[in-house]
Amino acid sequence: MLNHITVMGRLTHDPEIRSTQSGVKVCSFTLAVDRDYKQGDEKVCDFIPVTCWRNTAEFVGKFFTKGRMAVVDGSLQTRKYEDKQGNKRTGFDIQAQNVYFGDSKRSDDGGSSYSGGNSSGTDYSAQTFAAASDEDLPF
Repeated sequence: MLNHITVMGRLTHDPEIRSTQSGVKVCSFTLAVDRDYKQGDEKVCDFIPVTCWRNTAEFVGKFFTKGRMAVVDGSLQTRKYEDKQGNKRTGFDIQAQNVYFGDSKRSDDGGSSYSGGNSSGTDYSAQTFAAASDEDLPF
C-alpha cells in the first residue's frame, strides 16, 4: 500500500508550534493550494491542514511565516468525528515528513544570503551544486 502526497502552496497563517505533554514538538498550519482552473474570473483554491512533528516542526516554526511558499511531502490522514449537531464527519490533513521552501528568500528576512534549507538540515545551496560534478549531486 502507498499513501504519499506532495503539495505546494502558501501558508495562510503563521505556523502554530506547541509541545505534547511528553515534550515532543508539533506544528500546525494551513496551506492554500491553487487548482489548475478558474471558476469565472476567480482562482479555485483548496485549504489543506498540515501537521508536522519533532525536527520538522521546529524547522517550520523557525523559518516559515504567513504567505511563504512551501512544498510539503508526507501522507494523507483521515479522521472521523461527530460535529456539535451529532452529524458524522470525516476530516483530512497531511502528516508532513518533509517541508521545503517553495520560493527564494525574501529580502525582508534580514538581507542575508539564502543557503537553501529543508527539514533534514542538509545545505543544498546553489554554490554547493555549482562546484560539484554530476556524480556528487544528491539527486
